[in-house]
Amino acid sequence: MTTTPVPPPQPQAVPHPPHAVSRLRTERLARSAKPFLARGGPKGERCAGCRLVPSHCICALRPVLPTRAGMCLLMADIEPLKPSNTGWLIADVVADTYAYGWARTEVHPDLLALLADPQWQPYVVFPGEFVEPGRVVTQVGRTEPTGKRPLFILLDATWPEARKMFRKSPYLDRLPVLSLQPEQLSRYHLRRSTRTDHFCTSEVGALCLELAGELQAAQALEAYLDVFTHHYLQAKHQLPPDVNGAAHARLRLLAQGRT
Repeated sequence: MTTTPVPPPQPQAVPHPPHAVSRLRTERLARSAKPFLARGGPKGERCAGCRLVPSHCICALRPVLPTRAGMCLLMADIEPLKPSNTGWLIADVVADTYAYGWARTEVHPDLLALLADPQWQPYVVFPGEFVEPGRVVTQVGRTEPTGKRPLFILLDATWPEARKMFRKSPYLDRLPVLSLQPEQLSRYHLRRSTRTDHFCTSEVGALCLELAGELQAAQALEAYLDVFTHHYLQAKHQLPPDVNGAAHARLRLLAQGRT
C-alpha cells in the first residue's frame, strides 16, 4: 500500500502586515467581476502571506534586511494575482517597496507624488538598446550625487507588456534609464521568457540592489527566490520541500546577516 508523502512540519510563521503588492492584489480582486483562477484551475487553499499551499508556506523564511534603496513596481493588470509573480518577493524583502497597477489612460496620483519626492532619485530599469543613449546609465553609486536614495522602477509584466508600458508612460520620459549588464543567465524556472537574457522581476530587483551597494539584501533576495521556486515546484508536483537543502541553508545565513 502506497501513501502520499507527508511534508515535514514548517517553521512557525511570524505574521507580517500586508505590503504594497499584497494590498494591490486585494484592490485588484475587489474589482474583479469573477474569481481569478491561476493556470491549471482551482488549487484549493493558499497562504495569504506567500501564495503557496499551506504545507509549503515560506512566510517563516522571509528575510528582513534594511536597505537604503527603494523599489517601485509598475504592475500589469493581472500580475498581482499570479501565484508565480516574483515582485511579491521584492516587497517581502525591501521595506520601501511601492506597487501600482499600470493603465495607459490614467496614472495613480500617489505614483506621481512618489516620483517627485525629493528623497528619491528614480531610475527606470529597462534595456538600453531600446532607449536613446542620452538617457541610459549603467551604474548607481552607493550615495547619489544629490544625496538622494535610489528608487528603482521595475515594469512587472511580460516582455511585450513591459515594452508597451515603457512606450506609453510619458511620466517616465524625464527619468534616467538604468540598463543592466548582467553576465549570468536567468535561473528562474516558473515562467520562462523565450529569451534567456530576460530576467524575472525578483532577479532584476536583486541586480539593482547589488548595483546600489546593497550586497547583503541582493544575496538574500536571490536566495529567497531559490527557496520560493523550490517550494512552488514541489507543491505543484505534490512533493515535500527539502527544508535542509542548500538553498534553505544559504537563506538562513543571509537572513541572520551572515554570508
